[in-house]
Amino acid sequence: MRMLEKLAQRWDVSKSEVLRRAIRIAAIDGGCGDGAAVSALDRLQASLRSRKVNLVQWERDLKAERRATAQRLAPRTP
Repeated sequence: MRMLEKLAQRWDVSKSEVLRRAIRIAAIDGGCGDGAAVSALDRLQASLRSRKVNLVQWERDLKAERRATAQRLAPRTP
């Protein structure tokens, strides 16, 4: 989680975007088969469960982050 948050800060993107980029890179780089992607998702979910991550709060934070990003990127009219 810390690495995810650090990358999000470094790249100035949401944590979801970091995950999307990581998955895209893994698919291109490692010849990732269908089973590997599912396996990676299973490991991520198991890791979150073992760390007792509050997924409800994570979802709230993610939605707030997306709203803030949308507002930041929205064109401003005078």
